[in-house]
Amino acid sequence: MTGSTLNKVRAGIIGGAGYTGGEMLRILINHPNVDIAFIHSNSNAGNYVYEVHTDLFGDTDLKFAAEFFTDVDVLFLCVGHGDAKKFLEANDIPDAVKIIDLSQDFRLSQNSKFKTKNFVYGLPELNREAIKTADNIANPGCFATCLQLGLLPLASKGLLNNEVHITATTGSTGAGQSLAATSHFTWRNDNLSVYKAFSHQHLNEIGQSLKQLQPDFGKAINFIPYRGDFTRGIIASMYTESDLSEEEALSLYQGYYDGHPFTHVTNRNIDLKQIVNTNKCFIQVKKHDNKIFIISIMDNLLKGASGQAVQNMNLLFGLDERTGLRLKATAF
Repeated sequence: MTGSTLNKVRAGIIGGAGYTGGEMLRILINHPNVDIAFIHSNSNAGNYVYEVHTDLFGDTDLKFAAEFFTDVDVLFLCVGHGDAKKFLEANDIPDAVKIIDLSQDFRLSQNSKFKTKNFVYGLPELNREAIKTADNIANPGCFATCLQLGLLPLASKGLLNNEVHITATTGSTGAGQSLAATSHFTWRNDNLSVYKAFSHQHLNEIGQSLKQLQPDFGKAINFIPYRGDFTRGIIASMYTESDLSEEEALSLYQGYYDGHPFTHVTNRNIDLKQIVNTNKCFIQVKKHDNKIFIISIMDNLLKGASGQAVQNMNLLFGLDERTGLRLKATAF
Protein backbone atom coordinates (compact mmCIF):
# COMPACT_ATOMS: atom_id res chain seq x y z
CA MET A 1 0.00 0.00 0.00
CA THR A 2 1.41 3.39 -0.98
CA GLY A 3 2.53 5.40 2.02
CA SER A 4 2.24 2.49 4.45
CA THR A 5 4.96 1.37 6.82
CA LEU A 6 5.72 -1.46 4.34
CA ASN A 7 6.62 1.00 1.57
CA LYS A 8 8.40 4.23 2.36
CA VAL A 9 6.55 7.49 1.89
CA ARG A 10 7.82 9.24 -1.24
CA ALA A 11 8.18 12.93 -0.46
CA GLY A 12 8.77 15.93 -2.67
CA ILE A 13 9.78 19.39 -1.48
CA ILE A 14 8.95 22.62 -3.29
CA GLY A 15 11.20 25.45 -2.16
CA GLY A 16 14.05 23.49 -0.63
CA ALA A 17 16.65 26.26 -0.34
CA GLY A 18 15.08 28.37 2.42
CA TYR A 19 15.03 27.95 6.19
CA THR A 20 11.94 25.72 6.32
CA GLY A 21 13.10 23.72 3.29
CA GLY A 22 16.46 23.15 4.91
CA GLU A 23 14.88 22.00 8.17
CA MET A 24 12.58 19.69 6.21
CA LEU A 25 15.62 18.10 4.54
CA ARG A 26 17.46 17.69 7.84
CA ILE A 27 14.51 15.75 9.24
CA LEU A 28 13.55 13.72 6.19
CA ILE A 29 17.02 12.44 5.23
CA ASN A 30 17.06 10.76 8.67
CA HIS A 31 13.40 9.68 8.70
CA PRO A 32 13.24 5.87 8.59
CA ASN A 33 9.96 5.79 6.63
CA VAL A 34 10.65 8.43 3.97
CA ASP A 35 12.41 8.54 0.62
CA ILE A 36 13.02 12.05 -0.72
CA ALA A 37 11.98 11.93 -4.38
CA PHE A 38 13.11 15.46 -5.27
CA ILE A 39 13.93 18.89 -3.84
CA HIS A 40 12.81 21.67 -6.13
CA SER A 41 14.50 25.06 -6.23
CA ASN A 42 14.38 27.58 -9.05
CA SER A 43 17.45 29.46 -7.87
CA ASN A 44 19.67 26.47 -7.04
CA ALA A 45 18.74 23.87 -9.65
CA GLY A 46 21.65 21.54 -10.34
CA ASN A 47 23.51 22.40 -7.15
CA TYR A 48 24.17 19.86 -4.45
CA VAL A 49 21.96 20.36 -1.41
CA TYR A 50 25.04 20.66 0.78
CA GLU A 51 26.25 23.62 -1.27
CA VAL A 52 23.31 25.61 0.15
CA HIS A 53 22.72 23.80 3.46
CA THR A 54 26.41 23.37 4.23
CA ASP A 55 25.86 21.38 7.44
CA LEU A 56 24.50 18.53 5.28
CA PHE A 57 27.89 17.93 3.65
CA GLY A 58 28.61 14.24 4.16
CA ASP A 59 24.94 13.44 4.86
CA THR A 60 23.47 13.50 1.36
CA ASP A 61 24.44 13.72 -2.31
CA LEU A 62 20.99 14.94 -3.37
CA LYS A 63 20.81 17.84 -5.83
CA PHE A 64 18.21 20.56 -6.23
CA ALA A 65 15.98 20.01 -9.25
CA ALA A 66 14.60 22.53 -11.72
CA GLU A 67 11.62 20.29 -12.42
CA PHE A 68 9.27 18.44 -10.15
CA PHE A 69 7.02 15.44 -10.71
CA THR A 70 3.84 14.21 -9.07
CA ASP A 71 4.70 10.52 -8.59
CA VAL A 72 4.95 11.11 -4.85
CA ASP A 73 2.81 10.43 -1.79
CA VAL A 74 3.27 13.81 -0.14
CA LEU A 75 4.32 17.23 -1.37
CA PHE A 76 5.69 19.79 1.08
CA LEU A 77 5.23 23.42 -0.03
CA CYS A 78 8.05 25.33 1.71
CA VAL A 79 7.24 28.57 -0.07
CA GLY A 80 6.36 32.14 0.81
CA HIS A 81 2.92 33.40 1.71
CA GLY A 82 0.83 33.68 -1.45
CA ASP A 83 3.17 31.43 -3.41
CA ALA A 84 1.48 28.16 -2.46
CA LYS A 85 -1.79 29.25 -4.03
CA LYS A 86 0.09 30.44 -7.14
CA PHE A 87 1.88 27.09 -7.36
CA LEU A 88 -1.39 25.14 -7.21
CA GLU A 89 -2.99 27.46 -9.75
CA ALA A 90 -0.11 26.87 -12.16
CA ASN A 91 0.30 23.12 -11.64
CA ASP A 92 -2.12 20.22 -11.69
CA ILE A 93 -1.35 18.14 -8.60
CA PRO A 94 -3.32 14.85 -8.50
CA ASP A 95 -5.78 14.55 -5.64
CA ALA A 96 -4.02 11.35 -4.54
CA VAL A 97 -0.95 13.41 -3.58
CA LYS A 98 -1.25 14.78 -0.07
CA ILE A 99 -0.12 18.41 0.20
CA ILE A 100 1.33 19.91 3.37
CA ASP A 101 1.52 23.66 2.90
CA LEU A 102 3.81 25.65 5.20
CA SER A 103 2.57 29.05 3.99
CA GLN A 104 -0.46 30.85 5.40
CA ASP A 105 -2.51 30.48 2.21
CA PHE A 106 -5.00 27.84 3.40
CA ARG A 107 -4.99 28.16 7.19
CA LEU A 108 -8.21 30.10 7.68
CA SER A 109 -11.50 28.25 7.21
CA GLN A 110 -12.65 30.61 4.47
CA ASN A 111 -9.51 29.74 2.47
CA SER A 112 -9.38 26.01 3.25
CA LYS A 113 -10.94 24.92 -0.05
CA PHE A 114 -9.03 25.41 -3.30
CA LYS A 115 -10.43 23.90 -6.50
CA THR A 116 -10.86 20.21 -5.64
CA LYS A 117 -8.58 20.35 -2.62
CA ASN A 118 -9.61 20.70 1.03
CA PHE A 119 -7.11 21.66 3.72
CA VAL A 120 -7.32 20.72 7.40
CA TYR A 121 -5.65 23.03 9.90
CA GLY A 122 -2.65 21.02 11.02
CA LEU A 123 -2.28 21.62 14.76
CA PRO A 124 -2.19 18.06 16.16
CA GLU A 125 -2.99 19.19 19.70
CA LEU A 126 -6.27 20.56 18.33
CA ASN A 127 -7.14 18.48 15.26
CA ARG A 128 -5.23 15.21 15.52
CA GLU A 129 -8.13 12.93 14.51
CA ALA A 130 -9.11 15.15 11.58
CA ILE A 131 -5.48 15.26 10.43
CA LYS A 132 -5.32 11.47 10.28
CA THR A 133 -8.02 11.33 7.61
CA ALA A 134 -7.23 14.61 5.82
CA ASP A 135 -6.42 15.00 2.14
CA ASN A 136 -4.23 18.08 2.63
CA ILE A 137 -2.80 20.03 5.56
CA ALA A 138 -2.42 23.74 6.20
CA ASN A 139 0.54 23.85 8.57
CA PRO A 140 0.07 26.45 11.34
CA GLY A 141 2.20 29.56 11.74
CA CYS A 142 5.01 29.70 14.28
CA PHE A 143 3.59 32.37 16.60
CA ALA A 144 0.13 30.87 16.12
CA THR A 145 1.33 27.45 17.28
CA CYS A 146 3.16 28.79 20.33
CA LEU A 147 0.29 30.99 21.47
CA GLN A 148 -2.48 28.50 20.78
CA LEU A 149 -0.72 25.80 22.78
CA GLY A 150 -0.64 28.27 25.66
CA LEU A 151 -4.38 28.96 25.50
CA LEU A 152 -6.20 25.91 24.13
CA PRO A 153 -6.69 24.14 27.48
CA LEU A 154 -8.55 27.16 28.90
CA ALA A 155 -10.73 27.41 25.79
CA SER A 156 -11.49 23.67 25.95
CA LYS A 157 -13.35 24.27 29.23
CA GLY A 158 -14.91 27.58 28.22
CA LEU A 159 -12.67 29.48 30.63
CA LEU A 160 -11.40 32.26 28.36
CA ASN A 161 -13.81 34.89 29.62
CA ASN A 162 -11.51 37.89 29.83
CA GLU A 163 -9.00 39.70 27.63
CA VAL A 164 -5.71 37.92 26.98
CA HIS A 165 -2.42 39.83 27.13
CA ILE A 166 0.58 38.38 25.28
CA THR A 167 4.20 39.39 24.77
CA ALA A 168 6.31 37.11 22.57
CA THR A 169 9.81 37.26 21.11
CA THR A 170 10.99 35.30 18.07
CA GLY A 171 14.41 34.56 16.64
CA SER A 172 15.69 36.09 13.42
CA THR A 173 14.96 32.97 11.35
CA GLY A 174 11.26 33.78 11.76
CA ALA A 175 11.75 36.54 9.17
CA GLY A 176 12.91 34.11 6.47
CA GLN A 177 15.97 34.45 4.26
CA SER A 178 14.90 37.46 2.21
CA LEU A 179 17.05 40.49 2.93
CA ALA A 180 15.45 43.36 4.83
CA ALA A 181 16.66 46.20 6.99
CA THR A 182 15.39 44.48 10.14
CA SER A 183 17.03 41.12 9.29
CA HIS A 184 20.51 42.52 8.62
CA PHE A 185 23.05 41.36 11.22
CA THR A 186 24.24 44.85 12.12
CA TRP A 187 20.68 45.93 12.88
CA ARG A 188 19.44 42.77 14.56
CA ASN A 189 22.49 42.06 16.74
CA ASP A 190 22.28 43.49 20.28
CA ASN A 191 18.87 44.89 19.41
CA LEU A 192 15.21 44.38 20.26
CA SER A 193 12.12 45.83 18.62
CA VAL A 194 8.34 45.55 18.48
CA TYR A 195 6.54 44.91 15.20
CA LYS A 196 2.89 44.48 14.16
CA ALA A 197 1.63 45.31 17.66
CA PHE A 198 -2.02 44.24 18.09
CA SER A 199 -2.22 43.38 14.36
CA HIS A 200 -0.07 40.31 13.69
CA GLN A 201 -1.50 38.09 10.95
CA HIS A 202 -1.41 34.98 13.14
CA LEU A 203 -4.14 36.44 15.36
CA ASN A 204 -6.70 35.24 12.83
CA GLU A 205 -5.53 31.65 13.19
CA ILE A 206 -5.48 31.88 16.96
CA GLY A 207 -8.99 33.32 17.17
CA GLN A 208 -10.31 30.65 14.80
CA SER A 209 -8.89 27.81 16.91
CA LEU A 210 -10.04 29.25 20.23
CA LYS A 211 -13.58 29.61 18.88
CA GLN A 212 -13.44 26.01 17.66
CA LEU A 213 -13.19 24.98 21.32
CA GLN A 214 -15.06 27.90 22.89
CA PRO A 215 -17.58 29.22 20.34
CA ASP A 216 -18.60 32.21 22.48
CA PHE A 217 -15.05 33.52 22.83
CA GLY A 218 -14.98 37.14 21.75
CA LYS A 219 -12.53 38.91 24.03
CA ALA A 220 -9.51 40.82 22.79
CA ILE A 221 -6.17 39.09 22.33
CA ASN A 222 -3.63 41.84 22.96
CA PHE A 223 -0.51 40.53 21.24
CA ILE A 224 2.81 42.39 21.21
CA PRO A 225 5.43 40.56 19.08
CA TYR A 226 9.15 41.30 19.44
CA ARG A 227 12.08 40.65 17.13
CA GLY A 228 14.82 39.00 19.18
CA ASP A 229 18.56 39.16 18.67
CA PHE A 230 18.93 35.36 18.70
CA THR A 231 18.64 32.94 15.79
CA ARG A 232 15.79 30.59 16.60
CA GLY A 233 13.08 29.95 19.13
CA ILE A 234 9.97 31.69 20.45
CA ILE A 235 9.20 32.59 24.05
CA ALA A 236 5.69 33.86 24.75
CA SER A 237 4.29 35.06 28.06
CA MET A 238 0.54 35.48 28.40
CA TYR A 239 -1.94 36.14 31.16
CA THR A 240 -5.66 36.45 31.72
CA GLU A 241 -7.92 36.79 34.73
CA SER A 242 -9.14 33.45 36.06
CA ASP A 243 -10.75 31.94 39.15
CA LEU A 244 -8.68 28.77 38.79
CA SER A 245 -6.07 28.02 41.42
CA GLU A 246 -2.57 27.19 40.24
CA GLU A 247 -3.15 23.53 41.08
CA GLU A 248 -6.40 23.47 39.08
CA ALA A 249 -4.80 25.22 36.11
CA LEU A 250 -1.79 22.89 36.13
CA SER A 251 -4.10 19.85 36.27
CA LEU A 252 -6.19 21.24 33.40
CA TYR A 253 -3.16 21.80 31.18
CA GLN A 254 -1.55 18.46 31.97
CA GLY A 255 -4.82 16.67 31.31
CA TYR A 256 -5.38 18.44 27.98
CA TYR A 257 -1.91 17.52 26.69
CA ASP A 258 -1.90 13.99 28.07
CA GLY A 259 -1.11 11.74 25.11
CA HIS A 260 0.36 14.54 22.98
CA PRO A 261 4.04 13.59 22.80
CA PHE A 262 5.59 16.98 22.05
CA THR A 263 3.81 19.36 24.44
CA HIS A 264 4.81 19.24 28.10
CA VAL A 265 3.48 21.23 31.07
CA THR A 266 5.24 22.28 34.27
CA ASN A 267 5.14 24.94 36.97
CA ARG A 268 8.95 25.11 37.01
CA ASN A 269 10.97 27.76 35.19
CA ILE A 270 11.62 27.05 31.51
CA ASP A 271 14.05 28.52 28.97
CA LEU A 272 14.60 28.43 25.21
CA LYS A 273 17.67 26.18 25.21
CA GLN A 274 15.48 23.35 26.46
CA ILE A 275 13.51 23.26 23.22
CA VAL A 276 15.65 24.82 20.46
CA ASN A 277 16.40 22.20 17.79
CA THR A 278 13.45 20.03 18.91
CA ASN A 279 9.80 19.59 17.98
CA LYS A 280 8.75 20.18 21.60
CA CYS A 281 6.69 22.89 23.20
CA PHE A 282 7.12 23.49 26.92
CA ILE A 283 4.42 25.31 28.86
CA GLN A 284 4.79 26.80 32.32
CA VAL A 285 1.64 27.57 34.31
CA LYS A 286 1.59 29.87 37.36
CA LYS A 287 -0.98 31.89 39.31
CA HIS A 288 -0.41 35.51 40.34
CA ASP A 289 -3.25 37.05 42.36
CA ASN A 290 -6.32 36.70 40.09
CA LYS A 291 -4.35 36.01 36.92
CA ILE A 292 -3.25 32.79 35.25
CA PHE A 293 0.25 33.34 33.86
CA ILE A 294 1.42 31.05 31.04
CA ILE A 295 4.82 30.84 29.34
CA SER A 296 5.04 28.88 26.09
CA ILE A 297 8.35 28.11 24.35
CA MET A 298 9.22 26.26 21.14
CA ASP A 299 11.52 26.29 18.11
CA ASN A 300 9.95 28.44 15.38
CA LEU A 301 11.50 26.35 12.57
CA LEU A 302 10.57 22.94 13.98
CA LYS A 303 7.39 22.82 16.07
CA GLY A 304 6.57 26.15 14.43
CA ALA A 305 7.15 24.94 10.86
CA SER A 306 9.01 21.92 9.42
CA GLY A 307 8.92 19.66 12.48
CA GLN A 308 5.19 20.08 12.83
CA ALA A 309 4.79 19.45 9.09
CA VAL A 310 6.57 16.10 9.48
CA GLN A 311 4.48 15.38 12.59
CA ASN A 312 1.41 15.94 10.40
CA MET A 313 2.86 13.69 7.68
CA ASN A 314 3.35 10.93 10.24
CA LEU A 315 -0.30 11.19 11.27
CA LEU A 316 -1.49 11.24 7.65
CA PHE A 317 0.35 8.01 6.83
CA GLY A 318 -0.41 6.09 10.02
CA LEU A 319 3.10 6.36 11.45
CA ASP A 320 4.04 6.96 15.05
CA GLU A 321 3.68 10.70 15.57
CA ARG A 322 7.26 10.96 16.90
CA THR A 323 8.98 9.15 14.00
CA GLY A 324 11.99 11.09 12.76
CA LEU A 325 11.43 13.81 15.36
CA ARG A 326 13.39 12.57 18.36
CA LEU A 327 15.73 15.54 18.15
CA LYS A 328 18.29 16.75 20.66
CA ALA A 329 17.99 20.17 22.28
CA THR A 330 21.05 22.46 22.20
CA ALA A 331 20.97 22.60 26.05
CA PHE A 332 24.09 24.84 26.29
